Amino acid sequence: MLETMICALITVLPDFLYRRFVQGKRVGHEITLFTMWYELRWGLTACAILTLTVITTLFYFHPATKSVASYFRTVTILPQIGGRVSEIYVENNELVSLGQPIFRLEDSSQQAQVQAANAQIALVQASLSVAQTDLAEAEAGIAGARASLDQAVEDLERNETLRDEGSSAVRLTEIERLENLVAQREAQVVAAQAQKAAVRQQIDELIPAQMNSAIAQLDAAHAELEKTVVSAGTTGKIEQFGLQVGDYVSPLLRPAGILVPSFSGRDRFQAGFNQMAAQVIKPGMIGELGCMTRPFKVIPVIVVGVQDVIPSGQVRPSDELRDPQKNTTPGTITVYLEPLYEGFADHIPPGSTCLANVYTDNHEKLEHEDLGFWDKAFLHVVDTIGVVHAAGLRLRLILMPVNTLVLTGH
Repeated sequence: MLETMICALITVLPDFLYRRFVQGKRVGHEITLFTMWYELRWGLTACAILTLTVITTLFYFHPATKSVASYFRTVTILPQIGGRVSEIYVENNELVSLGQPIFRLEDSSQQAQVQAANAQIALVQASLSVAQTDLAEAEAGIAGARASLDQAVEDLERNETLRDEGSSAVRLTEIERLENLVAQREAQVVAAQAQKAAVRQQIDELIPAQMNSAIAQLDAAHAELEKTVVSAGTTGKIEQFGLQVGDYVSPLLRPAGILVPSFSGRDRFQAGFNQMAAQVIKPGMIGELGCMTRPFKVIPVIVVGVQDVIPSGQVRPSDELRDPQKNTTPGTITVYLEPLYEGFADHIPPGSTCLANVYTDNHEKLEHEDLGFWDKAFLHVVDTIGVVHAAGLRLRLILMPVNTLVLTGH
């Protein structure tokens, strides 16, 4: 409408003034509702052609879209294990911080595992005390065996000395008995030393391995116990949380609610532009944005990225070949927008429906490139008609409450 009115000022109006003051044709006489289509045919034709040209140029070099939103990611509140809820710590719509407990599951079996692991550790510690006692007993046994061996060796040496001196008080059978006794006492010393080595091996290797195993079991039991307490994985607000004590939740089938992160969807908008804008929109372009949640606020934005694929061409492997003829709806170019100034979009809730314009700026090209007259004139026209688009965006934002609340009744 604005484009038509502006074009009419330089086409229809001069034609009317020529007919009125040069040819002397009067409104209501020669120029009426029925004859003006003939009398002003040159101005109307030029206005139509110029309007179409301006609108085409305007929408090509200054793309606009109604498909703008700030998508945000939600986190499903799920336990790592299934179970019945025994305690709830938060309420719906409550703001929670990272690591804050949300609810707890029944943990009697996990507590029993922890107690069993603690009992196993106590058992290993008791076995260590017993092994230390056995070590002291083995050392005492070695000392006793050595004393008995020394006594037997002394008796054998004394009898052998008497025998060598030719004494009749020594019998050969007694010497043989003492030799056997010495060998027996030496075997006892070796057995006592082997028993000490076995006890020492238990203390140095077996019992520490048993202790490590028991500690690992305790850690595993504590890990299972910690799984019964479901905590917030990020800072955000809890939504759709209607959990009650006694409800059964599962990591596969029964989620407890949704957590909306505080930072998700903030200060970033995704806009879908027509495919013809793919060769115009580039990162760094300036634009404007207005949302239904704040219809009278225009937010300056900057293009920070352009998706290099079109979503409508996405293919998933299946048992059917895709027919391009069925893709009747052309996809859009996804463009990422961020506020040009910090804080301008703080009051725009994530998920808001918005309108956006992106403006082509030829200032650098006009300043630094050697262009011809017509090229400069064309680029100046392109930059100038962007004002019309900006005015149109503001007009749509002003009329948005009327269209939404009155005309559509939504």
